[in-house]
Amino acid sequence: MNHPASEGPAGAGPLGRSLTRVEDAALLRGLGRYADDLATPPGTLHAAVVRSPHAHARVLSVDASEALAMKGVRAVLTGEDVKRWANPFPVGVRGAPMEHWCMAVDKVRYVGEPVCVVIAEDRYRAEDALDAVRVEYEPLKPVIDPEKAAAEDAPVLHESVGANVVNERHFHYGEPDKAFEEADHRVSIKVRFPRNSCTPIECYVVLGQYHAATGGYDILSNFQGPYALHSVMARALNVTGSRLRLRTPPDSGGSFGIKQGVLTYVVLMGLAARKAGAPVKWVEDRLEHLQASSSATNRVADMEAAVTADGRVTALRYDQIDDCGGYLRAPEPATFYRMHGNLTGAYGIRNLKVRNRVVLTNKMPSGLNRGFGGGQMYFALERLMHQVARQLNLDPLEVMRRNLVPADAFPYRTASGALLDSGKYADTVDLALRDGGYDELIQRRDRARAEGKLYGVGLCAVVEPSISNMGYITTALTPEQRAKAGPKNGAVSTATIGIDPLGGITVHVSSTPQGQGHQTVAAQVVAEVLGVDPANILVNVELDTGKDAWSIASGNYSSRFAGAVAGAVHKAALKVRERLANIAATLWEADAGQVRFADGKVFIEDGPSLGFHRVAGTAHWSPALLPDGEAGGLRETAFWTPPQLEAPDDDDHINSSLCHGFIFDYCGVEIDRITGEIHIDRYVTCHDAGRLLNPMLVDGQIRGGFTQALGVALMEEFAYGDDGSFLSGTLADYLLPTAPEAVEPLILHTETPSPFTPLGAKGVGEGNNMSTPVCIANAVADALGRDDIQLPLTPSRVRGLIGIDEPQAPEGLEPLAAPKPGGPALQARDSVEVPASPQTVYDTVLDPETLRAIIPGCHALELEGDNQYRADVTVGVGMIKARFAARVQLSDLDPPHSLRLSGSGDSAMGSASGSAHVTLVELDNGHTRLDYVYEVDVGGKIAAVGGRMLQSASKIIIGQVFNRLAQRLTGKPAGGLWQRLRALLARLFGKGGAS
Repeated sequence: MNHPASEGPAGAGPLGRSLTRVEDAALLRGLGRYADDLATPPGTLHAAVVRSPHAHARVLSVDASEALAMKGVRAVLTGEDVKRWANPFPVGVRGAPMEHWCMAVDKVRYVGEPVCVVIAEDRYRAEDALDAVRVEYEPLKPVIDPEKAAAEDAPVLHESVGANVVNERHFHYGEPDKAFEEADHRVSIKVRFPRNSCTPIECYVVLGQYHAATGGYDILSNFQGPYALHSVMARALNVTGSRLRLRTPPDSGGSFGIKQGVLTYVVLMGLAARKAGAPVKWVEDRLEHLQASSSATNRVADMEAAVTADGRVTALRYDQIDDCGGYLRAPEPATFYRMHGNLTGAYGIRNLKVRNRVVLTNKMPSGLNRGFGGGQMYFALERLMHQVARQLNLDPLEVMRRNLVPADAFPYRTASGALLDSGKYADTVDLALRDGGYDELIQRRDRARAEGKLYGVGLCAVVEPSISNMGYITTALTPEQRAKAGPKNGAVSTATIGIDPLGGITVHVSSTPQGQGHQTVAAQVVAEVLGVDPANILVNVELDTGKDAWSIASGNYSSRFAGAVAGAVHKAALKVRERLANIAATLWEADAGQVRFADGKVFIEDGPSLGFHRVAGTAHWSPALLPDGEAGGLRETAFWTPPQLEAPDDDDHINSSLCHGFIFDYCGVEIDRITGEIHIDRYVTCHDAGRLLNPMLVDGQIRGGFTQALGVALMEEFAYGDDGSFLSGTLADYLLPTAPEAVEPLILHTETPSPFTPLGAKGVGEGNNMSTPVCIANAVADALGRDDIQLPLTPSRVRGLIGIDEPQAPEGLEPLAAPKPGGPALQARDSVEVPASPQTVYDTVLDPETLRAIIPGCHALELEGDNQYRADVTVGVGMIKARFAARVQLSDLDPPHSLRLSGSGDSAMGSASGSAHVTLVELDNGHTRLDYVYEVDVGGKIAAVGGRMLQSASKIIIGQVFNRLAQRLTGKPAGGLWQRLRALLARLFGKGGAS
């Protein structure tokens, strides 16, 4: 069935119709109740986190004495406290004895890792006290590239593990070796999927309380759902599950998967409350969220296909590395194994060979990100299918058609074990091509190319999994390890329905929404069953693990709401309806099977009728009239789990998800030959998500996922320097699609209901994050005739693919030196003229008082040894300023000809080091020309937030040193390039950007 989102089947009840969201009335009026809006208990304190400026370093000492002496500071939580009260988090794979604590206790392994928590009477005092905490580090060599991290000689993050490859598994299905030997062609491709992340409007909020009387914790936070992580956090807090109460607020400002990563801070703020003896609240800022919350797992994939002469793929080989960052944090390695059952995608490929390696690097730990696992897998698979067509000189569409799973094969068991529940893939493709105008799009491409334009058409076909099997992650273990640990499987969903004495209906679901419309759809489901108006049903989506019904599988991750949670609501509603029918049948001395529910009434056709509230009220007001076995108090809880989700077998077959929707996308893109900008001319996305419960909300989810995927395809990437510095700490560095960049796709639907879910629905919220990035990449590959397509396809990257060399810089604006590749190290050279002789200048530089005066932002300078000083220095880049405990040294002394001035330091804002080699040249006029070559390295918040300004700021700061030297000698500023640069900056930016 193909229909626009605004319609529903004629004459149907509320379910399947595009009802307006009940949630929006409060949200649009500013009446939402988010975590930071809720009242806090009396005496609540506020937390700020000291974070590592280094990607890899030993923590030698933490001195919080100065911070504790500050007014309003009540406590500081350190690694020693954590080791005394808590445990490391359980790790998702066996045989990897790493210790992942909620904060660093011995080493830091990524920039932004928590080192201690300052707890004060308000957030302002807590933030101010961060600078007063002195942390001494021993920097270690970092490793950022996952392939280099997998090498035997790489710096090891966890000495107890002994290597950075913490999990490696090999899988073999069918006869792949034979298929490759017999293949007419072997087609291969290597791709890299970058780190990117979700950027919800609301960042993390955690309110922690510790009850000393019971030794338990009460934590309120804007989780995506603490269900599967409850046990993980309870173990980390060293308490039983019953002593960890987790609660959520009524509203949450987005998640898209990332708020599954809140577990570190839940434990951290619980311990902070214990240390302070009072409730502690922490609100994450945007830099903290970007730098140290979570991100999509970046992947390197080598893929190869065995192909017949007509383009049929007979076997696939995967060799994949997932970079999970500094720690393997639950639920990772979920990104690998969520898709394991359907590694062959929408294609009927029976032979499969897989090598998976989980690698650690000095980046923040990875986790769930909308469509997790799907974007990584399909970028490799669908790029490979495009490459098969290109290498065999075939039409990509025909290659896809020849390999699709046929309609008569469903339910279809894939080579690696997924049970694809339903689908008509070829029919969906035909509908999308017809209604989306594919032939006309090809004609547009041909016309554009005839006019000399760069125009390409890309296609992709993906299977969208939903309702994850709780056992899929255990595929990372060997069969022997699984047997020892015990089987894990299933996907329990929970819902509760209660009816009050006046007939009011309340629904509670254990699925914490972040804007998807759970309340609307749950009300539609109950209204459909009980024949009442959805507007009269109150749906409660808050969670309290201390009193609500929930299971470890609960939640709305992996697109489980429509299929699983709404299905559980349906089952609970049926149980309530059965009881009401029995009550009405007893009142009327009729058969319960004759009782009907519609239009707010309970009735028998051509017989008696009562208002719904009257029948429901009987269970409360007139229990003596109830039928035998009816206890009264209309409240039902339903638990549902599908039998199709079994544990992985001894041959590593796993049905990793219950439902499998289908998406067929295609698009036309035009690329500007000058700028490299990609213009999406048309984008068509056709979905089969089973039965659509609310078509308007389905289309909303598709638009949201599609727009997020545009960012993945065209602009979003977490960038790290070679030294591990995080370089994407602002939304000016980490670019996102906004309204001008958003594109309206043409959305089409088919419906093949799932036979495995109560309502026939499948998930739909993540699919375009799986399909759109590779669809656009295939279009760019088609336009440019290139195979080496990497995301994100920024204009500069596309210009490189086109083969455009950047133009020469205008005279006077040439870069003085290129920075080190990939890092925040800045190198340049400059010179100033000082009106004094070389010997005078040299002697002045060696004078401690002069040195203190000429170092910008120097508050104090203390001699520690020969030409070695300890300094207290404030350095600023743009809006970011930091006070450093620094060491300054003069070395390589060759009086009066040359010397080296160097310094390094740490602060709560980051780390910095730099040196300048200075040469003194006597001029004919008796003056001295100082030629200096310098290099500056910065890390932490300064690199993350000030990265775009570092090159100019370093020139300013170094230039100030020698300008102040001239003023010290003569009372007048020096001339030369520095003055010209300062004047230029003053004209451009006002007062400049450094101090």
